[in-house]
Amino acid sequence: MKSSVFLYPWDVIGDPEAPRRLAALGAEQVTLASAYHSTRALTPRHPRHRIVTAAYAAVLYPPGERWNGHRLRPYAAGDWAPGDAYAEAAAALADAGLDVRSWVVLAHNSRLGAEHPDTSVINAYGDRYPWAPCIAQPATRAYLVALAAEAAVRPGACGTELESCGWYGLGHPSAHDKTGGVVLGDAGQYLMSLCFCPTCRGGYAELGLDPDALSALVRTALEPVWAGGPSERLPDADWVAATLAYRSRVARGLQESAVAAVRAEAPDDFQVLLHADPVEHRCGANAGVDPAHVLSVADGVVVPCTGTPAPLEPFAARADAPAVLAANLTIVSGMGGQPHRLADDAARAADLGANELRLYHAGLASDADLATVEKFFCQKR
Repeated sequence: MKSSVFLYPWDVIGDPEAPRRLAALGAEQVTLASAYHSTRALTPRHPRHRIVTAAYAAVLYPPGERWNGHRLRPYAAGDWAPGDAYAEAAAALADAGLDVRSWVVLAHNSRLGAEHPDTSVINAYGDRYPWAPCIAQPATRAYLVALAAEAAVRPGACGTELESCGWYGLGHPSAHDKTGGVVLGDAGQYLMSLCFCPTCRGGYAELGLDPDALSALVRTALEPVWAGGPSERLPDADWVAATLAYRSRVARGLQESAVAAVRAEAPDDFQVLLHADPVEHRCGANAGVDPAHVLSVADGVVVPCTGTPAPLEPFAARADAPAVLAANLTIVSGMGGQPHRLADDAARAADLGANELRLYHAGLASDADLATVEKFFCQKR
């Protein structure tokens, strides 16, 4: 199976040994961030630093002229990725013999929500989620589609992977997070992620739902959760089904538009993959999708498989060759990865239909973790 490792430009820039070290690891390609959310990242081998703080969501290259006059536009990175950091890192990796894909984070941007609060998801209690742009809003959606096209088709990229190409919700591992006092479960996360901004309220009304009555139903459904009750299953109710139908329609529209926009600017052989979860109501980096729909739109999917490859099954059941089904496995022990199980996990994923691997994340992993990964590739050869 073709394998790719995730990487940030700052893992390469300023470290002349990084491309050679990555090429020696054994993976054929690198998935390199070109548009990324705010983060605090470890760089355990870099000769100049150990911690990189990306203060806000930014593009890691100079934004183009297409944004002139637009209210919503991407932010240029600060000193963590100055200039055209993406192009500089991509060129160094290509010189080492590695193929490069762009890695584009879309609907996850806290600075956008802080500076343009009207773009954010609003929950049933009236709380805004500044990290979560509402993908139903026409202006926000147009911004995300244009960002996908620009950030994906970067110099030297042979393809792209679109992350957060769908709804983002409550879940957000932000600094000093204090939301774990009540275990929300799958259903609670969904209910707390439903948006009640003016656009979504209008969308619910078009389905015959009273937005005020709907938000009251959501709050009532959540009351047992705040008391400590279970919330693993969504309520079996018509209003839940209606919200799912509305949100699925919106997400599918974004995915179709984003992929089409990328393809309009890319060469014919440019691959477009989506980071995806086969449970359609889930939110986040791996957007919940309908497997049949997303495989009819994109060239394939990148599926979270750390712990279990089961999420691959719904995609494999609907995939036709040559669709890419990439199993995404965490290789950082400190982040819950099990690199020593990589051979077994890769084999299990292949049995369920995976034809490529993604390894998260070569820049964050310790020397010991990377040595284990290198051993895995040596055994493959």
